[in-house]
Amino acid sequence: MRALLTIVTSVVVLAVGGSVAAETTVDWWQFWTDPAIKPTIQSMVKEFEAANPDIKVKLTDLTWSNGHEKIAIAFASGSGPDVVELGSDWIAQFAANDQIMDISAQVAADSSQYDGWGMATYENKVYARPWILGTRVLYVNRDLLKLAGYKEDYLPVGWQEMYNAAWTISRNVGKHGWGSNTAEKHRLYKKFLPFFWSIGARFFTDDGKYCIVSSTDAVQALGFYQQLHDSCSFVGTQRAIEDAFLDGEIGFVLSGDWLLKRIELENRKINFTTTLMPGPELPTGGVFPGRSFMGGEFLAVNAASDNPDAASRLIAFITSPDNQLRFCKANRSANPSSRAAQKDPYFESNPNLQTFIRQLRLATHPPVDPDWVYIEEEIEKAVEDALFGSHLVGDPLRQAQINITNIKNRE
Repeated sequence: MRALLTIVTSVVVLAVGGSVAAETTVDWWQFWTDPAIKPTIQSMVKEFEAANPDIKVKLTDLTWSNGHEKIAIAFASGSGPDVVELGSDWIAQFAANDQIMDISAQVAADSSQYDGWGMATYENKVYARPWILGTRVLYVNRDLLKLAGYKEDYLPVGWQEMYNAAWTISRNVGKHGWGSNTAEKHRLYKKFLPFFWSIGARFFTDDGKYCIVSSTDAVQALGFYQQLHDSCSFVGTQRAIEDAFLDGEIGFVLSGDWLLKRIELENRKINFTTTLMPGPELPTGGVFPGRSFMGGEFLAVNAASDNPDAASRLIAFITSPDNQLRFCKANRSANPSSRAAQKDPYFESNPNLQTFIRQLRLATHPPVDPDWVYIEEEIEKAVEDALFGSHLVGDPLRQAQINITNIKNRE
């Protein structure tokens, strides 16, 4: 037995006739430790056990500060849990090392029923089931727009429209038009990439051979993002930006569904709405649809699991439409991966939740690449340099392109 072996077979003597039945224990490592949601996870596990009396589930909690490291160490030792929750940008790393199971055949019938498969697909094989997805939308303070001279129902749909409104709020109202992130690790690049993707910029050529993050489109996107940052923004951590928005100090912020949760739980009296990410104006008129950042939580089976069937049954149960809806209601999450869950009145009756559902259709995820953690770091360095260092745009992106090329070419 491995030190962290997670499939345990025990013998249970039945009360009648002395017959025996095998019981399997499935170890599930997961990150949802918040007291508001953990009981829901535990309740779903109990229901799964009741429906599958031959399987017991052992829950192990992880933290985002060291969970990735614990998973990596366990997998490297050839052990680890049967079922593991993974952030979307971790999947390629473990798939490339053959540490999580190829489930392509198992999920083929579900491909049209869930969103997010692209983030779980590495070299044309699917390695995890989408669970709860995430994206970011534009939050708008309607009162500040009205003070700036805009109509009650005005919402920007283009970059220049948004910039003009943010600048007018800053100049005429005396508040900040835009909330801009500091050099906050794992967050800053997520605020820039929606602009990068909206204008059509890409990380690599279609064949994946060449990095092109310093393309003309990419430079234009970073230039616009820098303009927003420099001219009318409140600069702070994500939490500080959201605090200032809720206090009525910022006109526009880009944020996730957790901000809706704060507004509800803290009973904030703010006249706000949400809208889709604006896009760049086209030379011929109109606006190219804005894109946003897509990420999510996925459930995968350890390739070394002794009982992958039981593990797969647990994953199918947890990610079922009913249980996704139940989870989202408990956690006030806006983006279940299940399309059936997305159509529930809980989402369709709430305009702000609907914004997230709609934005999910216009969201892009980072490349599914084992080296993404290093690529991400280079993008963050480039954005940080443009905003807080040299204030140049092209040079930091060109350096990022060189560094990413070196990362991909290393042995």
